[in-house]
Amino acid sequence: MEGDNQLSLKHRLHKIIFEADTPSGKAFDIILILSIVVSVLVVMLDSVSSYRAAYGDWLYRIEWVFTILFTVEYILRILTVEKARGYIFSFYGIVDLLSFLPTYLSLLIPGSQFFLVIRVLRVLRIFRVLKFTQYILEIDQLREALASSRRKIIVFIYTVVTITVIVGSLMFVIEGAENGFTSIPRGIYWAIVTLTTVGYGDISPQTNLGQLVSAIIMIMGYGIIAIPTGIFTAELSRKRWSKQTTEVCPHCSKEGHDADAEYCKYCGGRLNPE
Repeated sequence: MEGDNQLSLKHRLHKIIFEADTPSGKAFDIILILSIVVSVLVVMLDSVSSYRAAYGDWLYRIEWVFTILFTVEYILRILTVEKARGYIFSFYGIVDLLSFLPTYLSLLIPGSQFFLVIRVLRVLRIFRVLKFTQYILEIDQLREALASSRRKIIVFIYTVVTITVIVGSLMFVIEGAENGFTSIPRGIYWAIVTLTTVGYGDISPQTNLGQLVSAIIMIMGYGIIAIPTGIFTAELSRKRWSKQTTEVCPHCSKEGHDADAEYCKYCGGRLNPE
């Protein structure tokens, strides 16, 4: 009986943490997303010298609160899946680990805490809360209605913002204030100007590694701007997707299952073990 209660508790926790089809699951994901956004803002403010001088102690304490919160969440995710290895080495598992690991590394390697902006990748979970898999069914109507195209534009903008936040933070660490990268927002500004191939020239990397990163992002910029968005839209419109849910397999931690599925299409495990 006690073992059944433990399994039932584990199953309930799994539905709350990994799925967004229930009220509790949606609430968990929304709270998590808000925490991620706030924590990223805290890291950015901490990189600005004036804010760090005035509120450094408070920012440090807040950062550790979020780090402990995300650490507990990561441990709960491992404990509530049947095969922890599947989650640990999944895309979200790696991002979840990197979202709090730099804080602990900062105790040994000064400056590594600024890589915590990688937490912004975790906001990808918002697509589960909004049932983004259902929106894909409407992408083939982008040519017919402007309202439908907004969703595609939001996804594109989010991708660009994610790239600029990560690259801007990377350049802040590589180049530093002596080369004009005085803060993460300043680095993000440079990344936006470079990715869009505007190239004002007011900030430029001086180190070999910084110039290498600059070259990579400039090539990425040409790719993003030169490739017509219509090609990507047309490719998606040729696909036909069945109705899917946000249910996550408790065995392999993969999602995207059909609404009437009882077993995982990736590993064959039962989706709702009793």
